[in-house]
Amino acid sequence: MRRELQIPFTVEQDENGDWCAAAALTPDAFANGQGGTREQAIEDLKAAIVLLADEVGVPEQLTVTVEDTAGKRSRP
Repeated sequence: MRRELQIPFTVEQDENGDWCAAAALTPDAFANGQGGTREQAIEDLKAAIVLLADEVGVPEQLTVTVEDTAGKRSRP
């Protein structure tokens, strides 16, 4: 069965100029990617997530719709 996952990730450039991406598939299963560009690191991370999902399984997902409140000020 084929499933599409949406996984939050971080991506940072290290002191040597290399890009590193990281994500957690489950609370106990992490994947990392790296590359010479931000895009390469993300693609490497995607490949690592596929391999990790094969190893640990695909987690259950819950979809929740929330209102984006970024930039809104609270009113008295």
